Amino acid sequence: MSLEEKVGQLFVMHVYGHTATDPDPSDVDTNLRESGVRDAAELIARYHLGGVIYFGWAHNTRDPHQIAALSRGIQEAAAATQRVPVLISVDQEHGVVARVGAPATLLPGAMALGASGSLAHAREAARIAGTELRALGIHQDHAPDADVNVNPANPVIGVRSFGADPEAVAGFVTAQIEGYRSAGIASAAKHFPGHGDTTDDSHTELPHIHHTREEWDRIDAPPFRAAIAAGVDSVMTAHIVVPALDPSGDPATLSRPIVTGVLREELGFDGVIATDSLAMRGVRTKYGDDRVAVLALRAGVDQLLNPPQPRVAWEAVLQAVRDGELTEERVDESVLRVLRMKAKVGLLDGIGIETAGRARSGSAPQGAAPEAVDVTVGSPAHLAAADRIAEATTTLLHNDNALLPLSPHTHRDVLVVGADPRSPSGTTGPPTSVLADTLTALGFHATALSTGTAPDGTAVEKAVAAAQGKDAVLVATYNVSTHTATARDNTQAANATLDRAATGPARAEEDGQTALVAALKATGIPVVALAIRNPYDVAHLPPVDAALASYSWTDVELRAAARVIAGRVAPQGRLPVPVRRADDPAQVLYPIGHGLTY
Repeated sequence: MSLEEKVGQLFVMHVYGHTATDPDPSDVDTNLRESGVRDAAELIARYHLGGVIYFGWAHNTRDPHQIAALSRGIQEAAAATQRVPVLISVDQEHGVVARVGAPATLLPGAMALGASGSLAHAREAARIAGTELRALGIHQDHAPDADVNVNPANPVIGVRSFGADPEAVAGFVTAQIEGYRSAGIASAAKHFPGHGDTTDDSHTELPHIHHTREEWDRIDAPPFRAAIAAGVDSVMTAHIVVPALDPSGDPATLSRPIVTGVLREELGFDGVIATDSLAMRGVRTKYGDDRVAVLALRAGVDQLLNPPQPRVAWEAVLQAVRDGELTEERVDESVLRVLRMKAKVGLLDGIGIETAGRARSGSAPQGAAPEAVDVTVGSPAHLAAADRIAEATTTLLHNDNALLPLSPHTHRDVLVVGADPRSPSGTTGPPTSVLADTLTALGFHATALSTGTAPDGTAVEKAVAAAQGKDAVLVATYNVSTHTATARDNTQAANATLDRAATGPARAEEDGQTALVAALKATGIPVVALAIRNPYDVAHLPPVDAALASYSWTDVELRAAARVIAGRVAPQGRLPVPVRRADDPAQVLYPIGHGLTY
């Protein structure tokens, strides 16, 4: 390989468009503005690209057959212009982070799986997710999340974590790595060295983690140690400052003491180390875009994900090698790791690592065939498994006077009100309608009324009026906390990788939802609260007759929650995090492992 080809293997970039060679005109314009190319084929040829990552906002994930065709087009472009296939990846954690939507199978996310207590469910969910991704020509999932969420105010991890117990999280991380491997998909444990205890979002600022070294060893390290022992393919770094591991003030992504000293040498990881998106503000606050890519490689990183100015970053790395700041031998080390990962998922079949640097001919790597999409993606067996797994996750927190399960004989008329946040994949919801429709299908007469995440007085009055004559009210709550609810939808922050994530300053939204619940409770009608994201909501609400947590608002989890409320399924979930009192956080309202049934 030439130096340019080697450097290209280290970059993973996004590209706008639903096809590799004929995107919509608006996507062509955006590609020219951001990357200096028209389409994916030109991007691969220009930068000798090692990887492409798919996003919904880049119009890569319209439907399964389109995704598969895009993957085929990308590999055909690589076969025509370079010597190594492209590693196509995606953030498909499921739950609140999902790029590929219905009709593909959507599964419960990490905290929901943690609530199930079942490593078998976690393993099966990853196997299903990986099997469908591979059918779409995607060979890496940037999952599972190995963060231990010990801070209820965490604005970016939260339910993306399996829980607050390090050993339990380690078990679920291991199970998911095994599931992805069984599907032939590369996995990535993230966000090293641990993003679970912060009140800041690294998409928009540079968080500091103030754990001592002993606390890091005890809380943050176990899931990553377990991931490495399980043979995880990749570890993704976090744009966070951890003074106990490196007092320089550099984010972990750019820290040689953390990336090389801790991850490589102390933990013994010899797989691919990838950055989180280099477009996030957390990694751009101290250095310019021309320095970030070089400093990441100097720290020991192998893959550079999503630089905001691709040409600037690519040329900066080339110049660093020419100037001697980086040696070509150092670049070779990372290229070899990337090639090994590609070989592991079958991308180099018929090529081999030893010949990957030579010219090749023939068809693109197998996968993404139309017939595989039809048979695999959203198959009846996968959808049934998703429903079965979801039924094990819904957690009943309290149930005064055994109000639940509701019966259509005693509580036939149900009003469903509350938040309708944007669908993580853009293909599900709205939550209040999904809940109402599911209850109606189960014999109730349920009506939906969306009141939003910050209902004002008018919305509250409208809900109270709609509740008149009803037998019960189900309220879907979303991040009822001063610290976790913000003016922007936090899912956008979790999903975004560019500056578009920030849409304004944070402001509390809990007052509107709290007022809504209080006003409905004052009617005397039984009120059931369902936390459709963070399970901590119950601590911030006035007393209700029953409270549950679904850990996400995707259809599969909402349908399962409705079946629990209707008594078609007994609640099985157990809290994987403690819920502390809002007025006295030192007091635990509901401990890890709490969960009622009937």
